[in-house]
Amino acid sequence: MIEDIKKRALHRTAILEGQLRGVARMIESEDYCMDIITQSRAIQKSLESLNRLLLENHLRTHVTHMFEAGGEERDQAVAELLKAFDFDSK
Repeated sequence: MIEDIKKRALHRTAILEGQLRGVARMIESEDYCMDIITQSRAIQKSLESLNRLLLENHLRTHVTHMFEAGGEERDQAVAELLKAFDFDSK
């Protein structure tokens, strides 16, 4: 994993852990539903940010190598990306 991306991804996971604990506390204390939903949506955005980091790492490392190798490895890289975004035809 690229060191800078790894560092940012781990930071993002730490933030997500805190956000999830916060939502659990909100549910436990029966906070206003819309406030909980707002926090839940913030978690979804944080997950999207994490996914972008992981995708960037994958493209810069594994996919680059697989495309350079060509053939079946290239096809596998394309299939993995399609599957990751629910675009696969299976």
